[in-house]
Amino acid sequence: MHTEFEQYLKSQANLDEDAIKAVICMATHRSLAKNGLLLQSGEICRHKVFILNGMLRSSVITANGSEHILQFSPENTWTLDVESYDKEIPSAVNICAVEPTEVLLWKKADFQNLLSEIPGLKNFSQQLISRNIYYSRQRIATVLGGTPEEKYDDFIRTFPGLMMRLPLRIIASYLGMSLKTLTRIRHAQLHREAK
Repeated sequence: MHTEFEQYLKSQANLDEDAIKAVICMATHRSLAKNGLLLQSGEICRHKVFILNGMLRSSVITANGSEHILQFSPENTWTLDVESYDKEIPSAVNICAVEPTEVLLWKKADFQNLLSEIPGLKNFSQQLISRNIYYSRQRIATVLGGTPEEKYDDFIRTFPGLMMRLPLRIIASYLGMSLKTLTRIRHAQLHREAK
C-alpha cells in the first residue's frame, strides 16, 4: 500500500478507511526516470495522475521548437491534460519528469466509478478543480500584466521549495522570459538580500 498517498488522503480529503483503500486499490504505480515522458503530445490522456515523489512538468512545444511550460506538479499534487482526458482527443501537451518521479495512475473509467461510489472523493475532486481554476486565473493575470520581477516574485511565493530543484532554463521557460533576464533578476535580488 502507498502510505504517502494514504496520509495525503487522510489529511486532505474527508474519506473513511474503506474509501481510501478503494481509491488506492484502483491505482497503478509507475516510476519515471529524469526526462521520462508520462504523456507525449499526440497521445490521448487516459489517466488521472498523483505524484508520490519527484516532479512533473506539463509543456507545449511550438512550431519553432520552443518549450512553453504550463505547470509544475511536485509531490502531493495531481496532474493530467484536462482537455485530452475529458474529450478523449490527442493531447497538445507533453508531461515529463523533471527528476526521478513516482506516480499513481487511475484509468478514466475506474476514476469515474470511484467518484460515483465515494461522495467524499467527488467533493474533494471538485475542490481540487476549483483551486486549479483559481491558480490558473492568477497565473494568467501575472503572465499578462506582470513585470519580469513580479513574475519571479510570484513564482518564489507560489513555489518556495522549487527554486533549488529546477534548472534556471526551465524556470525561465515557465515565467516566459529569457534565461538572461531571469539571471539578472535573481542576481539583483540576491544583491538586495545581502545588504
